[in-house]
Amino acid sequence: MDTLIYQIVSGLSTGSIYAAIALALVMTYQSTGLVNFAQGEMAMISTYMAWLLIDAGMPYWGAFFLTIGLSFVFGFAVERIFVRPVARAPHLTILIVFIALTLIFNSVAGWLFTYYAKVFPTPFSSEAFAGFGFISPHALGLIGITLVAVVVLYLFFTYTPLGLVMRAAAQNPESSRLCGIRVGLMQATGWGIAAAIGAIAGMLVAPLTFLEPNMMAGVIIYGFAAALLGGIDNPWGAVLGGFIVGVAENLAGAYVVGTELKLTVALVIIVSVLIVKPTGLLGRSLVSRV
Repeated sequence: MDTLIYQIVSGLSTGSIYAAIALALVMTYQSTGLVNFAQGEMAMISTYMAWLLIDAGMPYWGAFFLTIGLSFVFGFAVERIFVRPVARAPHLTILIVFIALTLIFNSVAGWLFTYYAKVFPTPFSSEAFAGFGFISPHALGLIGITLVAVVVLYLFFTYTPLGLVMRAAAQNPESSRLCGIRVGLMQATGWGIAAAIGAIAGMLVAPLTFLEPNMMAGVIIYGFAAALLGGIDNPWGAVLGGFIVGVAENLAGAYVVGTELKLTVALVIIVSVLIVKPTGLLGRSLVSRV
């Protein structure tokens, strides 16, 4: 029984990472209607920013929050420079741009920082609480940071003027333009927020997998599965999907397929959701009159 509880709690902690990257994917999709396949590499670049700041002597939490701000600027710039010029191009063209960005960011990181793994610090202890062998401060910290990020986003989009404007621009761009809203600027801001959330995911996963240019290769697949499972257009669904995928991955790895085939769990979830319920658990079904 203790082993089962440990697997569930461990799944929730890793699921919080998947929830964060899924939330970043949902943010990009909501603001532009596109799935950013380069999100994982952008998170990796942001994590290297944090590593440089910490290596230069900055305290962890100072580097953490500064990296979030720098990542927002990074995501904003990526949308303006690379995505905006092809915004009206066919979807295949945009997909090729995303794949190209993935390869470029990965290669640049390898060129600048090499492909040798680096140790990334964590502010949380990995030792379990006394009497609770299945719960550690590290696991609680991962879950807590993700939940705080979700609550902050909810408050931002619900109660701030900028958040309400961004929601309007995402839901009805044409009417928003008629009201004087700069939709393009709002979309770039959405990319910036997505990059900031991705940076959180990168800084959470780096202490577990070590920091190297390919660290997000598997995480982005789990994040994509979580976003699809919860609903690609629903932030709360992305978080729910992340926790479900994390627990399912751990249980399947421990009792069904083994640790070597855990990635297949995410692939099975992706295929199953697309076949059975493409909108996900909390996604909306859009109906258009023709």
